Amino acid sequence: MKKIAGLVFVTLLAGAGSACVVRGSAHVAPVAVVEVEEEPPPPRQERYEARPGFVYIQGRWAYRGGRYVWVGGRYERERRNHQWVQGHWERRGRRHVWIEGHWR
Repeated sequence: MKKIAGLVFVTLLAGAGSACVVRGSAHVAPVAVVEVEEEPPPPRQERYEARPGFVYIQGRWAYRGGRYVWVGGRYERERRNHQWVQGHWERRGRRHVWIEGHWR
């Protein structure tokens, strides 16, 4: 009985020692296209303070429930060797398409 218990213990210990743990993180931008015929209103003027180590991401008009709603801006931590490119509405024929902001 002791031999079986010892064998089980050694097997579990060996299995735990050979386990592979992979950790990481990634930021994946959602793939969503917003196309509407109605032109968005002009952007609102927002007041914000410069914060060291942060980038201010401007607010924008989002099209939800058949109408435009304002989504206020936010701060995001700076990314080393990257520059924030603001999102914008782009006209394509009679339609308007939202181009999401991103880090370059």
